[in-house]
Amino acid sequence: MRIALLSCYELGHQPYGLAMPLAFLERAGHQPTVQDLAIDKLDEALIRSASFVGISVPMHTALRLGVRVAARVRELNPAAHICFFGLYAPLNADYLRANGADSVLGGEHEAELVALVDRLAGAREGAVPPVTLAKLAFPQPQRTSLPQLGRYAKLVRDGSTHVAGYTETSRGCLHLCRHCPIPPVYGGRFFVVAAATVLADVAALVERGAQHVTFGDPDFFNGPKHGMAIARELHRRWPALTFDVTIKVSHLLAHAALLPELAALGCAFVVTAVESLDDGVLARLDKGHTRADFEHALALASSAGLVLRPTFVPFTPWTTLDQIADLVEFLVAQDLVGCVDPVQLSVRLLVPPGSLLLAPATRDAFGELDPAALSYRWTHRDPRVDHLQRQIAEIAAAGAEAERDPASVVAALRTLVHDVTGRHRRAHAAAGAAAAATVRSVVLLK
Repeated sequence: MRIALLSCYELGHQPYGLAMPLAFLERAGHQPTVQDLAIDKLDEALIRSASFVGISVPMHTALRLGVRVAARVRELNPAAHICFFGLYAPLNADYLRANGADSVLGGEHEAELVALVDRLAGAREGAVPPVTLAKLAFPQPQRTSLPQLGRYAKLVRDGSTHVAGYTETSRGCLHLCRHCPIPPVYGGRFFVVAAATVLADVAALVERGAQHVTFGDPDFFNGPKHGMAIARELHRRWPALTFDVTIKVSHLLAHAALLPELAALGCAFVVTAVESLDDGVLARLDKGHTRADFEHALALASSAGLVLRPTFVPFTPWTTLDQIADLVEFLVAQDLVGCVDPVQLSVRLLVPPGSLLLAPATRDAFGELDPAALSYRWTHRDPRVDHLQRQIAEIAAAGAEAERDPASVVAALRTLVHDVTGRHRRAHAAAGAAAAATVRSVVLLK
């Protein structure tokens, strides 16, 4: 049975969404062929000969691209079994099945992926559930068949470029932030990957040239003892290796005592999902922190020698023009321009099927499901807000395509926001120059 596993997009990283399923399938005696369509063209000969085509969809962009890939797979090989697997697959199962998918798997799905392949090969009977939350015995991710690590993300720090790898110490999340796609699938549960497995994967990444590792867990401090034990052993084995993690604002505060050690162990930066500076919006999203909490976390991180890279969802049904102006001014005032990709200022809230935002407390902000967009529709009551979002998105995209200095892009966005809102028209040229200096000194991942 010929098996093809495809990845479409994993934020520029070598696809962990293929490496782990590949390891499970090989352990079961199968020999899949893998392709990362983010960097290579679809191998049409492979697709024509495959009995099973699995498409990894760990995020929204990957799913949108994967739907197009599935249509092409069906043209090339009408008899192939097409399976979508990953976080976003079960959220959009109805749409996927209506558009060519034969099966959909999510949650802790790798064992079920093996079971599905075995059943199709005639080696097993019985139905395969679309979502499973059973604890798995994780093998070491299989990277031998993946494209070379040097073709993926690089860490750019103080003018030097470093090859970056990606792995995970845990999956799922303990928290129920309403806008997040994880709670509808995991329901507040998370699962750790054994430290020995994680460290073996890091060793494989280092052997392939990694000088930096991204730990892509939804939250590295869902299990702080587990995460810190891995970080300590990583530093003991590879003292020059740096890494980055993602940690909630509330966890940064709860585990503030660990932050200096995290920095000493080689943590180059911490991503934290702030989403908004407005306490009302944060409450609707059930983020579990306030603006004051974020400001406190910034101070704690700075004191510990850690760089925070906050992420935002600036545009929601509850956003005001003043809030957008406030966010831009805050980034400049706090010297965070170099820590926030300009595209972050254009992000618009996505509401996938099953989202906790569809509960009664917030449901009236959204219209009907747009299946093709994989999100529920919403339009801001103030058309100027939606118009500003589109303008910011255009400027950010043009800046990225031209590889412009992020500080100059943010300066252009700031001018736009000033013109639209009429706020904060004071000497922003000097602040922009200060922001440019900040950009050159902080850590950026590209």
